[in-house]
Amino acid sequence: MSAVLTPRTDSPEAPAASLDTTSAWSRWANEHRKWLFAAPAMAFVAVLIVFPVAWTGYLSLTDAEGSVRAESEFIGFQNYLDVLTDTDRFWPAVWRTVLFTGVVLFFEVVLGMAIALLLWRPFRGEKWVRVAILLPLVATPVAVGMMWRLIFDPNIGMANQLLGWIGIGPQPWLAGQHSALPTTMFIDIWQWTPMVVLILLAGLTSLSDEPQEAARIDGASSWQRFRHVTLPLLMPTVIVAILLRGIDALKTFDILYATKGRGGGSFHEVETLNVYAYGLSFDYNDYGVSSTVLIIFFLIIIGVMWALTYRKKGLGR
Repeated sequence: MSAVLTPRTDSPEAPAASLDTTSAWSRWANEHRKWLFAAPAMAFVAVLIVFPVAWTGYLSLTDAEGSVRAESEFIGFQNYLDVLTDTDRFWPAVWRTVLFTGVVLFFEVVLGMAIALLLWRPFRGEKWVRVAILLPLVATPVAVGMMWRLIFDPNIGMANQLLGWIGIGPQPWLAGQHSALPTTMFIDIWQWTPMVVLILLAGLTSLSDEPQEAARIDGASSWQRFRHVTLPLLMPTVIVAILLRGIDALKTFDILYATKGRGGGSFHEVETLNVYAYGLSFDYNDYGVSSTVLIIFFLIIIGVMWALTYRKKGLGR
């Protein structure tokens, strides 16, 4: 008795359905390829940001102190109430942070614009001038802070020696309660103005010469061409420079700590929110209150970023 073998026949519908699914997936991947390529990096950055922020937010709702691994109790928003009603350290630190950021940002943008305009047109020795202007960016903020700390030393510093040659008495500079903050502002302006110069100079070199030539033919002066032609065209780049330097200035820590040490000085004269939060964490081990200050500081930075980004989008329309 022999078995009858029947040939196997595959249904033509299965390959067709598989091909349709593959084709649909390929079309979707092709349409969203920029997001697919960026997804791994975005996920990695999101994890690096979300976990620390979430952990800091959790600590801000507890009475954690002494050690982050020590037992702590959930106290809700008590830390926020204590911090927001602290008129001795927190609100003065907020004021110094805002003042420091506003002053250095104003001078860095104004000086950066002036220097960028001078370097916009080619001239003899242009490369050497650009190299000299960029030198402050070479050193780290801590090294810059230590260098200027020696220069502004009231006893042996070069600054008071130069003032003595022109008949001006010695100044306290970093040692003075009222002069320390302006002195640190000067140091920050000295180091970071070249960064603004680079950003604005890149924006200037990308501008077309035609509007300038048309304004020059119409008889516009140099100031009129800058105000009505160059500045409006350059404004999106200016907003980018303000965004980058503003956020960086808000977070300034290295220069302040290198020049004044713990607590921003004996009278907390240069204590910003960053220095205040650092002191709470590493000097007093009060992690709950420190995390609260950092969360509030984080929200301030997010608000500034949103405002500047919204302003940039408005200019781009």
